[in-house]
Amino acid sequence: MLGLGRVPTEEERTLLALSLAAAAVAALLAPRGRRAASELARTLAGGARQSPDDVLRGFGSRLTRAIPLDELLLQLAESLRTAFGLRAAEVWTGSEGLFERTAADPERGSAQLALGAEEEAVVVRAGVSGSGWAAVWLPGLVAGREDAALRVAPVAHAGALLGLIVAERPRDGEPFSADDERVLAELARDVGIVLNTARLDSALQASLAEVRRQADDLRASRARVVAAADAERRRIERDLHDGAQQRLIALAVKLRLVRELAAVDPAQAKAVLAELGDDLERTIEELRDLAHGIYPPLLARRGLRAALSTAALGASDPVLVDVATRARYPAEVEAAVYFCCLEALQNAAKHAGDGARVMLSVHEDEDALVLEVSDDGAGFDPRASQRGAGIANMADRLGAIGGRMRIESTTGAGTRVVGTIPLGTMRDGGGGGTPNPSK
Repeated sequence: MLGLGRVPTEEERTLLALSLAAAAVAALLAPRGRRAASELARTLAGGARQSPDDVLRGFGSRLTRAIPLDELLLQLAESLRTAFGLRAAEVWTGSEGLFERTAADPERGSAQLALGAEEEAVVVRAGVSGSGWAAVWLPGLVAGREDAALRVAPVAHAGALLGLIVAERPRDGEPFSADDERVLAELARDVGIVLNTARLDSALQASLAEVRRQADDLRASRARVVAAADAERRRIERDLHDGAQQRLIALAVKLRLVRELAAVDPAQAKAVLAELGDDLERTIEELRDLAHGIYPPLLARRGLRAALSTAALGASDPVLVDVATRARYPAEVEAAVYFCCLEALQNAAKHAGDGARVMLSVHEDEDALVLEVSDDGAGFDPRASQRGAGIANMADRLGAIGGRMRIESTTGAGTRVVGTIPLGTMRDGGGGGTPNPSK
């Protein structure tokens, strides 16, 4: 009023009061005007701004379409940023305490976040949380965002943390509303379902791949079993033809000679008869050895303990035998265990080295019959060694009756061969054989 140089009239005072009131209103409306201008700019640049609920509905509709997971999460981040008026939106995924930034708008590159078991348990239960909470429990996520206002929504399913949704605004920008947090929580729940489904699908694909691998191994194993059976049959045919059969033919020839000599030279006939006796004993021994190679008589009569104890006596290295079975098993099971142990003992004799100690054990462990042959000899690196025919034969023998074999060895620290045969396969008649008649 002093600046006017005179006292204002009533009309001038009214005009001055209206001007001051207009200035005050303008000051109050300035932030809203800036937001309106920002929304207008976004509208002109990319269309009308979605509401948070529109994002929720849009994400639900995308789930009905075959969209790759990475693309789906990127679309979610882009929609979140637009609808919520964010400076940035991110989706993190992972499991077992290790998470990585999978999608972000704007693009921010890859990053990882490690959480301990306690932190992970707290995050799962926390719900949608702000910057202060995140600074305590997720400091790695807050680092570099000190000027930001954050909302972090845990993505979980059945109590397991599968990821995070991160919404970021400037600290002096529009505050997050309760409605914003509600939509973030519902989105996190839907994303949790999607990530859990993807995880189950990955596990299913891995299981199918393992089943296919096992099927391929089974076909290859059966092919080797058939080939080995054919080879064994041919070997027996050769042994019979070249050994026992030839001896029997020679016996028949000598018998005819004895008949011819009996009338003209009885003394010579007696000498040939003596030779026939020796030849007959050798033929019987050869046939016994041949039968022993097919199925040991001692194994059929007295079982694994007696047969393996006797076999260990013939080993080149001392063998400590511990067969703790109390029952008899189907013939094909006992044969598989017996011949696998013999093969393992032969391998130990070849490769363990002089002075090595060998331990042979057969026992029941929970629901399986377990055979183990170990030594403290030279050992080897299983990764660098090719699988020999003997090892393949052991695996095939056990695989044919539902069992498995593994080899543990370290250079300089010995070798351990372990075979397991589920007892259920014996009760169910696994392997296609019949129970041992002497059981």
